[in-house]
Amino acid sequence: MTLNDALPPPRALIGGDWVATPQTLSVEAPARGESLATIARCEAEHVDCAVAAARQAFDGELGDWQAWTARRRGEWLETFARAIEADAEALAMLECADTGKPMRQARGDITACARYFHFYAGAADKLHGETIPFAADYAVMTLREPFGVCAQITPWNYPAQIFGRCVAAALAAGNTVVLKPAEDACLSVLRLAHLAVDCGLPPGVLNVVTGLGSEAGAALAAHPGIQHLSFTGSPATGTRVTQAAAVHHVPVTLELGGKSPQVVFADADLDSALDAVVRGIIQNAGQTCSAGSRLLVEDACHDTVLARLAERFAALRCDAGERDPDCGPLINARQREQLERRLDAAHADGIRTLAQGQLAEGAPAGGHFVVPRVLVDIPDDHAVLHEELFGPVLAVQRFSDEAEAVRLANATEYGLCAGIWTRDGARQLRLAKRIRSGQVFINDYGAAGGVELPFGGVGRSGHGREKGFEGLRSFTQIKTVALRHG
Repeated sequence: MTLNDALPPPRALIGGDWVATPQTLSVEAPARGESLATIARCEAEHVDCAVAAARQAFDGELGDWQAWTARRRGEWLETFARAIEADAEALAMLECADTGKPMRQARGDITACARYFHFYAGAADKLHGETIPFAADYAVMTLREPFGVCAQITPWNYPAQIFGRCVAAALAAGNTVVLKPAEDACLSVLRLAHLAVDCGLPPGVLNVVTGLGSEAGAALAAHPGIQHLSFTGSPATGTRVTQAAAVHHVPVTLELGGKSPQVVFADADLDSALDAVVRGIIQNAGQTCSAGSRLLVEDACHDTVLARLAERFAALRCDAGERDPDCGPLINARQREQLERRLDAAHADGIRTLAQGQLAEGAPAGGHFVVPRVLVDIPDDHAVLHEELFGPVLAVQRFSDEAEAVRLANATEYGLCAGIWTRDGARQLRLAKRIRSGQVFINDYGAAGGVELPFGGVGRSGHGREKGFEGLRSFTQIKTVALRHG
């Protein structure tokens, strides 16, 4: 199959029908800076129709979704997971071209998407309530029930993965979904939606409205017909989304930015640590909320770590994703120009580039490439240590003891992930408890995505949890039933 064969038509999925819109949007290939495809430009009226369809599906007016048992939902999720795996190469081609990420990373994202559906297929019939000992003449129980219509606004950096993370859990819990993917990259999402329809999902259970965030996204966040909202993106947009949803008292799960530290002590396995440090910042060209964008190094191994790190970064190459390089392009010109301005400002402030990668020979001239680099000699209060750059830029600091390591690790408003590298077991747990972060990895970073592992942040990194059973529970609400039997 060629890329052109894999491209979905420019339609929105509303109530089981593929709907054309009067206007369309061009989707750019970030590796070349040229048009790749077109998508539907949905507006408020299309969002209204999608929410209405999701409501009708939840109420049983568009099909038999209400009659589906948890076991049957799980069986469908398993069928869909297998369909994703059968279509994996076409989906990976779309993900690679649309986001610019290397092909092996795109394939990994599709594998992860399928794993979400496998996981929640098995979890669907394991959402249990509780019985509560209350009084002798009462029987009290709690029920976990779906919210109803769940709105999901997803980002451009991991379209397929986050589709799996949000949609699989919401459907497993018995909700219906209206999904608004990012306009910069959503082709894999549209193909996944086609697969879902082909796998027999009832009309209206899943609706996908593409378009601009300021139009379709804003209309969905503020819609009075939704009962739950999931958003992944920047803190600034997360604030606006939360404010819009608050008008109708809609609960919101936010997964926002990060400025995650990797803390390396002298007793660590330095080869393993450095492999993870490089991988943690160049994956998806650093355009990852959980990117390990800060490296904290103990004085006793500082010079050794920097020397080895410089060698690794100098060997990195940027190129188009289909050539499977170390690092692909940024998503668009706006992101590239913003990062370049920040780097210029940092250099003007005396911050030094220790080492950087290069563009591969023959890399497309129009691509939005920024080569990976390591920054050193950074004042503690400088912006590159506190602002999310969203690019392949690693900022290095040194520390003298555990107390300073914790202080530096916690010296941002974010708290999404952290890595701790040491062989000292007591130190591992001391730091894991003291670092403010939703996830802490010890002698590892990221755990290969870990669909089973609850994920979310503190502070400006958001609130609520996705992935694992916590993610499944987040798509339910508790009802207490108290029966007085006498």
